[in-house]
Amino acid sequence: MASQHLRPGHLTAEQTRTVLGITAGALRQLVYRGQLTRSGGTDRYPYYAVADVAALVLKRRSHASA
Repeated sequence: MASQHLRPGHLTAEQTRTVLGITAGALRQLVYRGQLTRSGGTDRYPYYAVADVAALVLKRRSHASA
């Protein structure tokens, strides 16, 4: 499984989708639009930095409460 080699401080795409509460397609759109950057892994199994995902969660929450 790809997550066996996951570096500390990173999330798999599946974990990132769970945290954000979005679909795989929505995650791809965030990456395509430059709102989230891959920080490792492969094209098929990308990893995302926990700090980047947390910042995006905060940004989304602030927009939702505005």
